[in-house]
Amino acid sequence: MTEYLIRDADVLLTMNDRRDELRGTDVLIREGVIAAVGPNLLSRGKVLSARGCVVTPGLVNTHHHLFQSLTRAVPGGQDALLFGWLRTLYPIWARFGPEEMHVSALTGLAELALSGCTLTSDHLYLFPNGARLEDTIHAAAEIGLRFHPTRGAMSIGESAGGLPPDALVEDEDRIINDCIRVIDQ
Repeated sequence: MTEYLIRDADVLLTMNDRRDELRGTDVLIREGVIAAVGPNLLSRGKVLSARGCVVTPGLVNTHHHLFQSLTRAVPGGQDALLFGWLRTLYPIWARFGPEEMHVSALTGLAELALSGCTLTSDHLYLFPNGARLEDTIHAAAEIGLRFHPTRGAMSIGESAGGLPPDALVEDEDRIINDCIRVIDQ
């Protein structure tokens, strides 16, 4: 059993209805779930000193596109407005496959975890070169964040008046079939 004891926090922000702030408090975590909060708790697990620290609940990120993590510093998109930024990055994302989706998700999820996020939602709407929603789901499992993936889609490409290149859009039958596949899992 994995167990951690966060010992002797200067302040623990509960975020309960009364917004209680507990001082000199411990937090016992078993299997990733808070099992107890209070002073002088006992544990056989790893003990982390929180003396001099403020302990807060994990942050929740409600909107992300993790596949974009690898292209954050592309020069042509740095100062562009949204559509210019997308036009700069679409050709790069069109070359992504399962490995790039997975590594990009690992990168974004690690950044979130290091900044105190414990739960994220991800809206994945590009599936080039065999990429699948599972590429991000597996990354979340590796990092250990709670994860709510969303299977999005784009069905109107440039040739039909849309913004994305045709290579990045899916036909509606494929979108529906993959949504059904994801739901059935």
